[in-house]
Amino acid sequence: MTLISNIKVIVSTQQMFGYDRQGKEVYSTKIATAANGVGQRMGSECTPLGSHRIRAKIGAGLPMNTVFVGRRPTGEIFDQRLSEKFPKRDWILTRILWLCGNEIDFNRGGSVDTQRRYIYIHGAPDSHTMGIPSSHGCVKMRNQDIVALFDSVAVGTTVKIIN
Repeated sequence: MTLISNIKVIVSTQQMFGYDRQGKEVYSTKIATAANGVGQRMGSECTPLGSHRIRAKIGAGLPMNTVFVGRRPTGEIFDQRLSEKFPKRDWILTRILWLCGNEIDFNRGGSVDTQRRYIYIHGAPDSHTMGIPSSHGCVKMRNQDIVALFDSVAVGTTVKIIN
């Protein structure tokens, strides 16, 4: 896949697009943003709007469906048995792209800081429907989609989240 130089997340249509350096669309997929809608505030469980960048890439080389808690692999591999054992767990799987806000006092700093809110683009169980808001603030994707995206972006890649 072509290297993606910037990403656009459109909350209203639950879609993500990736663009190369010439501005050509080279990637698109359905995603799921926050069930609580959009918003910047700490504790809101909303998806933050505005310009962000990828602060860190976590999970390179780990198996598909690797379970993360606190950005660390737990040693578990997600499956139906694990899902039934922990039905309330917020599943963060396979890869994590940790976002950092670029806009002071809007999505960076104070009570609106995307990074300190631990907002990620990450994999989710295949049973989770994409195209319907359902996350706790993050941008969820199918596991095969997050692997493809992860392998096509660099730390520092711009991510614009718009309504």
